[in-house]
Amino acid sequence: QVQLVESGGGLVQAGGSLRLSCVASGLTFFFSRYDMRWFRQTPGKERELVATITSTGGSTNYGDSVKGRFTIVRDNAKMTVYLQMNSLKPEDTAVYYCNAERRTLGIEYWGQGTQVTVSS
Repeated sequence: QVQLVESGGGLVQAGGSLRLSCVASGLTFFFSRYDMRWFRQTPGKERELVATITSTGGSTNYGDSVKGRFTIVRDNAKMTVYLQMNSLKPEDTAVYYCNAERRTLGIEYWGQGTQVTVSS
């Protein structure tokens, strides 16, 4: 059974920083073969792709709204992906979800999410 568990969310003032973590587990889960992504969602809105990192960590991509402020990194030995969020804004308030995707096999997994609230 594969699990993705997010942590690190919380309440922070605008301009502050948070680091989210997503730890993967599962005996048959080859973490290093999955692209990892962070999404976020607010009530009444579609889930938004925030950041992506390829399986080897060699390439990253970011949503326009977070470019220059957020950084995604991964540690394959620890089966963990991180999202460093700096210069946070109230509009960054959302539930943040971790996603693992192996597109060639049509497989993906989701975490349960962690709440990030940015006060003005």
